[in-house]
Amino acid sequence: MNPHHANLAFRMRPQTLDDYVGQEQLVGKSGIIRKMIENQTVSSMLFWGPPGSGKTTLAYLIAKSVKADFHALSGVTSGKKDLMEIVTQAQKNSVILGRSKSDDSRISTMNDSGQARKTILFIDEIHRWNKAQQDTLLPYVENGTIILIGATTENPSFEIISALLSRSRIFVLQSLGKKELQTIIQKALTDKKNGVGEYKKNISSDAEELLIRLSGGDARIMLNALEMAVTTYKEKEIKPETIKDIFQTKSAGLYDKKADEHYNIISAFIKSMRASNVDAALYYLARMIEGGEDPKFIARRMVIFASEDVGMAQPTAIVVANEVFKACETIGYPECAINLAHGTAYLALAKKSRAAVDAFARAREDVINFPNEPVPLHLRNAPTKLMKELGYAKDYSWQEGNVGAKEGLSYLPEKLKGRRYYEEVKK
Repeated sequence: MNPHHANLAFRMRPQTLDDYVGQEQLVGKSGIIRKMIENQTVSSMLFWGPPGSGKTTLAYLIAKSVKADFHALSGVTSGKKDLMEIVTQAQKNSVILGRSKSDDSRISTMNDSGQARKTILFIDEIHRWNKAQQDTLLPYVENGTIILIGATTENPSFEIISALLSRSRIFVLQSLGKKELQTIIQKALTDKKNGVGEYKKNISSDAEELLIRLSGGDARIMLNALEMAVTTYKEKEIKPETIKDIFQTKSAGLYDKKADEHYNIISAFIKSMRASNVDAALYYLARMIEGGEDPKFIARRMVIFASEDVGMAQPTAIVVANEVFKACETIGYPECAINLAHGTAYLALAKKSRAAVDAFARAREDVINFPNEPVPLHLRNAPTKLMKELGYAKDYSWQEGNVGAKEGLSYLPEKLKGRRYYEEVKK
């Protein structure tokens, strides 16, 4: 791709680790990835983080820093054939051909230190590869032919096979913060070579805040919207109206997902449902949706609320809340707003009971105060003759009409005998 024809997000990709913005915990002076690069000890790793957090860029910079042969695949469009072509090249890279540095074939497979050249394979959305595809990749990661860098927005524990997980370091990338995104915006506005500095435009503070908010912390979306604002609109200063026009939204209310208002509104949302005030709950839901809040964040809080606040008064609430969460995962915005509204109204109007969660809190307190109380012998399994002789499982039966311990025996440890944690829900 001609870099002059590429979009702004592509052109502004940093070329050195020092230019990389964000993920200080990984690439800062004491960051583990920076140390791996400095010591030339780069190994297979998985990047888990939200869209636009810099996963692809970081993979490219790692490969460039260690002078590795870099290949990138998409977990959506690539398959075994694409992988095997890269494996073939990686196997060539790992073999030193000849001894003369003037030998072109040797130069192509070696780095500057005279070692066989590493091959880094970056797989974006690796969670989209099925088990068979991941199994095909495994032996080449295992024997070091390929250094894998996988990127995923999903929990790798659920989506990546255990064998690959055990051979890879997992690094969690965080959403870029407001200051980091502001830095990226200013770099783009002043960079005349790769950015849009030649247009000599600036952005008002209100427009900048709105751009960051509506981009949802995704630097790619933000930069591409900024480029449109600079190149399509004539005004020298970018105003909020321009940003709203680009994102096709009329909303410009204050809602910063990392600031106090974010926590104020989610708190008001939960408290309104707890008070069974359905109108207020729907209002705060609308505030979050129009502010670009992640629908899964809202749905997760609803799942918690279903057990914590509705609980045993209406046990089906947890089913409804989980289905709302699944809908948000499957459908996404804008349609999943309907599912969120449905779930909000249901939870707000449901009867409330904290019986289960309060009972658990009381039980937990006893566990903290009495952490190692022995389990009564009659509740223990007795798989061996010795255990039976010691009284394990004695006076506990599974006979018809009598399942459980002999009458009068406690199910709790002796020191806690007679404790009552759960109080029945009043009808």
